[in-house]
Formats: sequence, structure tokens, C-alpha cells
Amino acid sequence: MIALALNKRADHSLPMSRCLPHPASVFSVNVERLAAHCNPAPCVIAGRRGSISVISDSEQVTGDVLFIRPGIEHRVICANGGINAIYLDALSWSGNFRLAQRLRGPLADIAVNALFQKVDAETELRDRLTFGTTSFSRQLNLVIETIIAEPMLRLSQHELAHRLKMERTSALRMFKMATGVTFRRFKQWSALQHAARQIAAGELVRTAAMDAGFADTAHLTRTFRASFGLTPSEAIAGGAQAGAS
Repeated sequence: MIALALNKRADHSLPMSRCLPHPASVFSVNVERLAAHCNPAPCVIAGRRGSISVISDSEQVTGDVLFIRPGIEHRVICANGGINAIYLDALSWSGNFRLAQRLRGPLADIAVNALFQKVDAETELRDRLTFGTTSFSRQLNLVIETIIAEPMLRLSQHELAHRLKMERTSALRMFKMATGVTFRRFKQWSALQHAARQIAAGELVRTAAMDAGFADTAHLTRTFRASFGLTPSEAIAGGAQAGAS
């Protein structure tokens, strides 16, 4: 997904940081296709045993390594089976492609290294894909760290505004500018990634749902399929791992 900038109404006297605390989410699953879904965050995918295709209602992009923009419904097909994916939360990117872009040459190599979580590869990939620069308050960084670390935490909009020392609407606007998604969507996406990592580690789906703060297994399953293109049961059957393989 426009360069990010602080809301003009933010308190610029706050200590600022240029780095958001977003650990990469890397997942691998041995399936031949993903059903229609929308990525909540920019995503780089690669086939484990061959090229991969991303298909929307109006376009198809095929390649060995693809960068998919968020918020666009699409299907994924990997004829030889097996998909590796890394989600780049809060990436500020530019590009005139509507659905996906093939990564080639050194950039594709960096992306593959990031998928396999090689040292500094994710940082290099983000640097290569990032458009513009942004500064964020340390208070915002702490809020994001807390949401990621504590998916069961019921952090309200008013608590967000209190922690950022801002009016509620301004705080919500600043949060979306920093993360690329709404406050509510970010909390849900963080909880979903937490649940996905637990499932990949062998936890029961109902336990993962409860620990991540979902209402029940059905709620997690709906959200999981809408964001990843498969259900938790299908991910388990495909030998899902929290890491590339």
C-alpha cells in the first residue's frame, strides 16, 4: 500500500521514533490453492515448488515471488503445491499495480531470504519496498507493542486516546496513518496472527481462539478464512508452520 505522516494535531513534543514494532509474520502451508480472501497487510508470497498465481475478478499475475497489495480480494494457485508468505504490517509502499507485482532479481532474492527469516533480510526488504519516511511517537509504539503482546487485552478507543494524550478522533486517525488499518482491524489482525502461530505450533483451534480473544471457534474460523483464504482445519491438514519451508 502513499507516504505516511503524523496527524497535524498530534503532540509533536512527544519523543519520536522512525521504527514501528512490527515483528514479521511468516507462514508456510502445503496446499495447492487459497480461496478468495483479502490480505489485511501487504504480503510477499512464493511457491515452495514452483511458480504461483494471484487471481482477482479482473487480473491474474504469475511469478516465482509476488508482492500483493492489501485489501483486494483474490485467490492464489500454486500448481505444484506449497505456499510461503510473509506479512509486512504497516509497510508504507508505492506502486501503480492493482493486485500484485512480480519481484525479480536481487529484490526477489531478498524476499526469499526474508521468507526464510535470514538475519536482517526483513529489514532490507522493508527498506527496498518502503516509500517515504515517517516518525511516530514512542507512546504509539508502546501501544502497538502491547496490542501485539496481549491479544486478550480489551484496549478501548478512549484508552488509546488517553495513552497518546490526544483527542479520540485524532488518535484513531494517527493510528490508521501509522499502521495502514483502523484501530479495530489492527487489533483483530494481531489477534488472528497470534492464533495462527498457536495453531501452527500444534495448539487446538478452540484454545487458540480463546487465547487470542475470539468469541468462539466459529468466529476465529470466519476471520481466518477471510484473511488467509483457508480455514484453520485446512491449515492444519496442510501442515501449516509459522515460518517458511
